[in-house]
Order: sequence, then structure tokens, then C-alpha cells
Amino acid sequence: MLVISRQYEAFLDTLNMITLILPYTYHGGQSRRFSLLKDGNEIPLEVRERIPLDDAMKYTALLAENLELGRTYTIKDEHNTETDLQIGAVIRTEEFDRHFYYDGDDLGVTLQGDRAVFKVWSPTAVEVKVKLKPPHGEDAVQHTMERTAKGVWELTVSENIEGWHYTFLTCINLIWNELVDPYAASVSFNSEWGCVVDPDKITPRCSSLQPLPSPVDAVIYELNVRDFSSAKESGMKFKGKFLAFTEKETVTPNGFSSGIRYLKELGITHVELLPVNDFDGVSDDPADNRYNWGYNPLYFNAPEGSYSMNPADPAERIRELKSAIHSLHEENIRVILDVVYNHVFVKETSSFEKLVPGYFFRHDENGLPSNGTGVGNDFASERLMARKFIKDSIRYWLLRYGVDGFRFDLMGILDVTTMNEIREEVDRILPGAIVIGEGWDLNTPLAPDSKANLRNANSLRGIGQFNDCFRDTVKGSTFNLHDKGFALGHGNLEEKVEAVLTGSIGIKDGDRGIFIEPAQSVNYVESHDNHTLWDKMKACLEEDDEFLMKRQKLATSMVLLSQGIPFLHAGQEFFRTKQGVENSYNSPVEINRIDWLRRERHEEDIDYIRGLIAIRKSHSAFRFKQPDLIRKHTSVHHPAEKLVTVHYRDVHPYGPWNELLLIFHSGENSDVRFPLPKGKSWTMLSDGKKAKVNGLRELNGDSLGLEGICSYVIVR
Repeated sequence: MLVISRQYEAFLDTLNMITLILPYTYHGGQSRRFSLLKDGNEIPLEVRERIPLDDAMKYTALLAENLELGRTYTIKDEHNTETDLQIGAVIRTEEFDRHFYYDGDDLGVTLQGDRAVFKVWSPTAVEVKVKLKPPHGEDAVQHTMERTAKGVWELTVSENIEGWHYTFLTCINLIWNELVDPYAASVSFNSEWGCVVDPDKITPRCSSLQPLPSPVDAVIYELNVRDFSSAKESGMKFKGKFLAFTEKETVTPNGFSSGIRYLKELGITHVELLPVNDFDGVSDDPADNRYNWGYNPLYFNAPEGSYSMNPADPAERIRELKSAIHSLHEENIRVILDVVYNHVFVKETSSFEKLVPGYFFRHDENGLPSNGTGVGNDFASERLMARKFIKDSIRYWLLRYGVDGFRFDLMGILDVTTMNEIREEVDRILPGAIVIGEGWDLNTPLAPDSKANLRNANSLRGIGQFNDCFRDTVKGSTFNLHDKGFALGHGNLEEKVEAVLTGSIGIKDGDRGIFIEPAQSVNYVESHDNHTLWDKMKACLEEDDEFLMKRQKLATSMVLLSQGIPFLHAGQEFFRTKQGVENSYNSPVEINRIDWLRRERHEEDIDYIRGLIAIRKSHSAFRFKQPDLIRKHTSVHHPAEKLVTVHYRDVHPYGPWNELLLIFHSGENSDVRFPLPKGKSWTMLSDGKKAKVNGLRELNGDSLGLEGICSYVIVR
């Protein structure tokens, strides 16, 4: 093992500035002169500053010209003691970013007939190697790479090595590190090697479906691959695997639809899959019973091994994930990927940190890693090659897997420019595809107006954000278990309900909405995070299940009938429970899996949600694309506490009816009468228990008796 002993340290902090740290135990921290040894010459350094530290003296010194990176340099002081020049904060300078930005689309490994070209970006390395190993246990061989422009290292292997395993080795600051290619298309068992594969050769070939005319036409259904099929009653044989999505005619023990058949019957337009790229927290060993949602990203372009029937086969992982996406597409269900570019699992062991230490992660004013994500690192999306990686990865999933959109985990960590460039990149390939994200305001060292969060929605056109105002108004605070929203019986929220039902755009003169267009509002009351709605209500309401089910159906109807993008958590329509577990990211699969027996017990409730989805699809007034149309055709009233109505007038150009009247009543009393507009005949489409796009019944009389905790859709 190499032991590096330095009596003092020297760091390159800009391309022509060197910082020296002399401990007081070394000549009292004193030296009057320093020089750089280069090509046999001794070049004096101009000392500009001496700063006493607690245990050392800090010197800053300048060179007359910029240093060329990729070489080892030596510093000598007046005592003739030498030390190596380490790469310091230079990697976080704009000059470094501009100088070493590489715009090629060929990082990673590219197969060209019977040869393979390896490229990796590591401008601060003085040497880089590729380590190659045949897939069946033979010894690995190392090949030295050649440094080319922009800090890219390249190697061409002139033989067919498809299926081989590989890693990169970098030498930086005298230290060798081994890493898996961050651009790897697939990885070996337990993610130990990258693998030489060509995804384009692996069938089926996946193409994205034509995007819907607008994101507000979508109904998004959030699923975890493992949850979907793991229960023994699921009717699926590929339990917990990608291939469960290829099983088309599965049923529960009593003959109710399950799996992909159930999704199709429900009427959703998009499945949003929790991360399917390679992650930590579980191993690839089928005997490993650990569970993890997947927010511990390792390799962003490689499919997760624990979801594969044969994780030791890198090509099979790709084939199975492609098959799942292709199967969903065959049922006209689009696929949104949940992507986690805001952090990595462990910064210190990540490939990014081993390629260019300190570059890919954000640091605070003290030079310490920032932690807005809460997991120990924030990805520095504002740096050009970090931004490029995200954009390259997005392009990869669109072109190689034919996905239909993206949901960005903790999008507020990323910067506005990156997200807008991603939106542009998506539109170049698949115009109109869905891009949504979590726009929370997180404590990361970006300027406030640079964060891709809710506060900057005006700067993020075409990007939807999870509307926490909708969630908290309808359900109650996610972070206060006992806080109750409108659907849980809290009064005096009618003004807020009015705002969220109409897309949070501000429909009254002088109102300043959260968003500038309805497609920016992702409306939800439940997701994989935090308590399910059912579990929250069980904890904070002392009511029997009949009342709780009415409240959940009211909340879900508000999601489906509001302007914006409706978002459902899998099983929400049949009152999904995680047995009270608030954060089940690593709870046993028994807590997280879909309960298909519960699905059987609530077929009538599910049919109600099917009906609401069909009603939403039947008329564009439920999903206006332009904010001006909402303002023009909508009037909202709250004639009593816990009662809000939305009236759409003159909307026949957008669907079969000219007037739509939505009523949301969260009071428990059933003696409320609501006056109907006189001289008009109305048809009831939904009464809180049943919903039919062709109508439930005609209404007679000039008023409607409202049940407690209920919603209504009536049309003329």
C-alpha cells in the first residue's frame, strides 16, 4: 500500500494560484520562498498572502501563467523540502468549467463493429486505465488510456468484447482509485463492474408513445416495481420483478383483475415508476429480503439488478426493463421514470468523486460538502459537466428505452438553468413529454432565484411541480400527523380550496397564484412519501371506517376534478395502508406491497374512481390548458363552511356539456340543500358513491340534498 508522507501541502486552487499549508511543527510554519519544479526548471512563486491558522500558516502564491493539468508537479520551499502539488479548489472555478467542458456524446463505451471505444472525463488525473475482464472468471487486464482534449481519456480495443466487464482506474494526487463508469449501460452482479453492452441490439425495441396534447390530460399513477406484484394474491408469477408488467391477464384469487390489466381498466394514462436504475440498499441476491424504494442511486443508466430474474446477466436486465416498458405501451399506458439526480448514495465512494474529486458535488462557503438533500451530498448541477451528465442520461432513457417522461426527485436541489435545458432536451426528442419534480426549497448553496423550486415556478415553464398547497389544503399537513385539511373536516379553508381546485394560478383580479399555467400544478394528497391518507386519518380521526372512506373518496375526487395534473398513489383508490408506518423506504415488503385482497373488497370504490377518471377525460373543461380559459369560464363559490362549488359555464366547445357544476362538501351533516339554477335540467354524473360518464340520473326540482362528506358532478 502506498503511504504518502507530506511535511507540508500545496494545492492548485485556480489555474495559476497555489495555496500552501505549513504546519507550525514544520519550521514554525515559516518559509520565505517557494518554487514550482517543471520540466527540469525551477519557477519562483510570487507569495501574495500569509494567513495564520490555528495549527498552520497558510500562504497563497501566484504563477505567471496557467498550469496545464494532467501532469504531476512538485513544489519546493526555502528549506529544499519538496511536496507534490495537489488538485485543490481549481475544479470549482468557472475557468476550469469552461476550459474542460466536453460536448461530445460518446462518453462511456461505444461499440463499433468488432471494436470498442472507451472514453471517460477526468481532467485532473495524470493517468487513467481501463481494467477489462471476460465475463466468466478469467483474469482482468489493464490498458493505459490516452489523454485527449478537454480532459477526456480514450482507449480503442480492436476486438469484439461485447459482454465483458470493465472498470476505470484514475491516478489523482498520487492516489489510484477504481470506479465503475458512471455512463455504464449495465452493471454486473452487485454492481461491481460496468458491462460492455449495446442496448440498441437488445429487443424489444422501445419507442415512446405520442405525448398527450397537454400534461393536464394525464392521470399519473405512482408505482414501485416490487410493490406491484410481490403479494402472493397478485396473480403474477414474476413477483417483484420487471417482468410482472408483461403479464397481461392476471387476476386475484376471486377473479378480480390485477396487474397491468387492472391498470388498464382503471383508466390511468401514465405509470410513474419509482427508481428503476441501479441503487443500493438491497443486493442482487434473490435471498436478500431487504427492501428499498430506490433513492440510493449508484449507476444512473443501468437497470436495477434486484428487479431482474437474472441479475448476473447485464443484457438480461436491459431486456426485462425494456419488455416492461413495451408491455405498458401496448396497453397505451405511458411510462414516467422517477429519477434521482440530486444526490448519490455515498459521495466518497461514488464514481463521480473518483473521477474528479470535489467537482460533481456542491460545497458551502467553508469548502464543506453541502447537505440540502439530507443524505450527505448535493449534486452540483450548475457545473457544466455535471449538468451534461444529467442531460445525457435523460437523453439516454428517451432514446434507448422509449420512456414518456420524468419525475425529478428533490428537484429543488437542481438549478433553474439545468431544468430548463432538460425541458428543451426532452422537447427536441419527444415534444410535450411530461417533466415534473419536487420543487421544495432546500438548504443548498445556490442563489435563491437559481433553485428549481416552487418559488421560481415562473422561470420553469413546461415543468410541473408537486403542489404541496393542494396536498395540505385538502388532506392537512404531511409533517403534522394531526393537522386536518378540508376533506378531513377542517372548516374555514374554503378560500384555499378555491385556489387549488382552479390550478393554483389565481383566478381573481389581483390574485397571485403559485403557478402561471395549470400544467405546472401536480395535484395529489398521497405519494410513496409519508403516511398514506388512510393511515393519517386512522391516526388523527376518531371515526369509523365508513366515514374515513367517504373522506378519502372526497379527497381523491378533488385530485381528479381539479385543474392541473392529477396524481394518484398506487392503491389510494382502495384505501392503501402501510400499517401506520410513516416512512417505509426500507420497511419489509410486507408493509409496502400492494394488497390485492384489499382491492377485491373495494371493487365498488374502485369503480367510482374509474368513473371519475372517465368523466375527467370526457370533457376538456375539467383540464383547461390555458390559464385564461379557467378565468373565463369558471366561478367558484363557498356558500357555507365546508362547502365549495365550481361552476363552468359556456364550455360546450370543449366537450358534450355546456355547464358543469362540481360540489365538494366536507361537513358531516346531511340536511344541507343546495339550490340548483332555475329553469335548467341537470344530469348527475357522480354522487360520491358512483360515477358514470353517461349519467346516473336526471335531477328534478330546484335544489339538491347534499350528503355529508361527499362530492358531486352534475352537468347540463
